[in-house]
Amino acid sequence: MSFARLGATFVVAATAFAAPAFAQSQIDDPECIAPANPGGGFDLTCRVAQTGLDPHIEAPVQVTFMPGGIGAVAYNLFNTTRTDDGSAIVAFSTGSLLNIVTGKYGDFTEQDVRWVGTAGADFGAVVVRADSEYETLSQLMDDFSSDPSSVVVGAGGSVGSQDWMKGALLLREAGASPMDMRYVAFDGGGDAIAALLGGSIEVYTGDVGEMVPHLESGQMRILGVMSPERLDEPFAEIPTVMEQGYDVEWTILRGFYMGGEVSDEDYQAWVDAFNAAYETEEFAAVQKERGLLPLNMAGEELQASIEDRVQNLRDIATEAGLIGN
Repeated sequence: MSFARLGATFVVAATAFAAPAFAQSQIDDPECIAPANPGGGFDLTCRVAQTGLDPHIEAPVQVTFMPGGIGAVAYNLFNTTRTDDGSAIVAFSTGSLLNIVTGKYGDFTEQDVRWVGTAGADFGAVVVRADSEYETLSQLMDDFSSDPSSVVVGAGGSVGSQDWMKGALLLREAGASPMDMRYVAFDGGGDAIAALLGGSIEVYTGDVGEMVPHLESGQMRILGVMSPERLDEPFAEIPTVMEQGYDVEWTILRGFYMGGEVSDEDYQAWVDAFNAAYETEEFAAVQKERGLLPLNMAGEELQASIEDRVQNLRDIATEAGLIGN
């Protein structure tokens, strides 16, 4: 399987639940940690929980920002100090799993936390300012091919992160070396978007879900979405990278974890709340508003899925030379 096509292994059909509706879950002072600054994908993920779970838990979810190391600060905190905190969930994405695989979260592994539920699926996007000289993806790919260092790319992650991977896949498809990419790392998507709008970078390899408010304002243009097929509104008019002739795809799982020593009772309360939300049209509407597609898993099902995804990411990271065999 090619490096570019491995991203396709992350596409999973939405899970249907046949269980009856749950009563409201008792969770004291519920909190969602977004492990970055406001405005990026982790912020978006927590907003899905804040709005989508509201009818299913007895108190509103408060969103707290904890930037640092593209999630490393939060992951370490919930593996040291807040290991048994039953009131808090932490947002993660496929990029977080990649950081675990490549050692950016230290010695902690995917086995050290409890994976709770998902917010949905997101997809990579190639984004420029609305007034950019790049009006089509092919124009950008031509520059990547002829002189990759002439294009300043930026995103919310360091070299080896999932946002870096998106750019690396594009360069590889253009016939250039990913190591020739002129890449600027930011601590979260919000900072990278600010840099794009400010002119510090020319291309943002971000996530399509976080683009909704910016597309409405007319500030940015998406050259291509890294989804297997075209998305529904508000992205229906945006072509995929693949349909434009480039074999690059990147699907992002968004969800939540808790500390590894959280009690079964507290963990199950959150799982029940997510399962109840997944059954409703209201939660599906929240996902759509945030640019996400349904990818609904909680509890043991999500735990098993994470193990499979981490193994897939290890394969990708090994092929990219980010980790040894």
